[in-house]
Amino acid sequence: MVQSMRETERKYEVPTPADTSWLPELERVDGVAAVVDRSPEELDAVYYDTDDLRLSGSSAVLRRRTGGSDAGWHLKLPLSGDSREEIRSPLTDTVPDALLDLTRSRTRGAELTPVVRIRSTRQVRHLVDADGTPRAELCVDSVRAESLRADGRHAAWNELEVELAEDADPALLDAVEKKLRKKGIARAHSPSKLARALDETVTTAAGASDGSAGSAVQDPEQAGVQVLAYVREQVRALTALDPAVRRDRPDAVHRMRVACRRLRSCLRSYRSVLDRDVTDPIRRELKWLAGELGAERDQEVLMERLSGEIEALPGELVLGPVAARLRVWNVVDSTESHLRSLDALGSRRYLDLLDSLAALVERPPLRAKAAKDARKVMAQAVLKEYGRLAGRMTDALELSPGPERDVALHEARKAAKKVRYATEVARPAVGKPAKRLGKRVKAVQKVLGDHQDSVVARGALRDLAVVAQTAGEAGFTWGLLYGTEQARAQNRERELPAVWDQASAPGLRKKLDR
Repeated sequence: MVQSMRETERKYEVPTPADTSWLPELERVDGVAAVVDRSPEELDAVYYDTDDLRLSGSSAVLRRRTGGSDAGWHLKLPLSGDSREEIRSPLTDTVPDALLDLTRSRTRGAELTPVVRIRSTRQVRHLVDADGTPRAELCVDSVRAESLRADGRHAAWNELEVELAEDADPALLDAVEKKLRKKGIARAHSPSKLARALDETVTTAAGASDGSAGSAVQDPEQAGVQVLAYVREQVRALTALDPAVRRDRPDAVHRMRVACRRLRSCLRSYRSVLDRDVTDPIRRELKWLAGELGAERDQEVLMERLSGEIEALPGELVLGPVAARLRVWNVVDSTESHLRSLDALGSRRYLDLLDSLAALVERPPLRAKAAKDARKVMAQAVLKEYGRLAGRMTDALELSPGPERDVALHEARKAAKKVRYATEVARPAVGKPAKRLGKRVKAVQKVLGDHQDSVVARGALRDLAVVAQTAGEAGFTWGLLYGTEQARAQNRERELPAVWDQASAPGLRKKLDR
């Protein structure tokens, strides 16, 4: 069993911990009534990584620690600012399977072995409020690091760590830091003990590349730099979201699926920058992954939509066990769809895709236009995607309402997404014209998306009505909801021409093409 918590801390360079007279009087910090000494601790941690340090290269940490109050296996994953998520598992001789799974997107299946041992003699002080409740923990560490590789190098240093209590005000860290600065105590250069230990003891740390090396373009005004920056951002997002999807965290599947779509769209829209002989196979695999995740995400959207509509109905219009029927249907379908997501993330095919993405950012297959002016290249790519969208919209709007038009509108929606994602890539180089076009196209996509959600919802409502009827339940409410969805789709179709007129205004494209 694993436990998860949020860890928010800052580290500082300090003199020898034998004499802590350099510490400021922190009792004067707002919210701190006293500083309470605790018993010293001896901590012994072995850190695990791949041969090329893929975990540390992605700002993740895996260790087996003894000593202290939290002995066990710790996996630390980056969050925003000074925070990380710490996932703990009880002590075992080998890495727990649960933690292995959560590192998979970063290690890409490579073996984890001990790389560094870090021992710390820790002096602990609690900053407590007037009720005696700890608001932060201040630790002064005397650190000894040893490489567990063939070179066996050693390093030693002292550091101060201030960790916020789980429910404490983050402003407390700023107040403590202000006092420390007045004493000449500065932030540590390394973000963690492991990072410093690797810097000082490991001679061949390849790490996980961010894709900046190996590129033939370096000028930020070049198209290749802009496109690769976006690709790297989405690859990082996909990698970071993997553990959250495995643990069924809210919105994780949606965000990971969006990262897949953004990558696919970028690799399609900017084929003039990146060689499609390399990127097209990656796009196909991204489509596969998004499809496997799609079942779970579609179920989430549908359940939220239908449950909201049922709750909004007056009680006298809800005949039969409608809400209960919906919950049973959701439990079955959501469980199956989550297992489908987990099967995909546990497959060799997924790891091969991650390897391909890593190779893409480390050794990008640049074409001649990668070295050209980013604004011009990217504006052309956006306009090309816009042309495809315009054709889809024209075809769809000429059709009469019905299944054929529903399909055409869905295709137009997908084309609108491609335009919007293309403008995201182009925004740093093109600026406001790309932002404005993206905003207008997003409005089109929103109308089309609600229309498509209604199409899907009507299919689900019909299936639910059939099951209810077979069970001898009243079908009135299901029919009512079906009619509501049908009317909603018709309203979206009536809104669409005006929204499209806004997005297809010639002035938007002219500004983009300047």
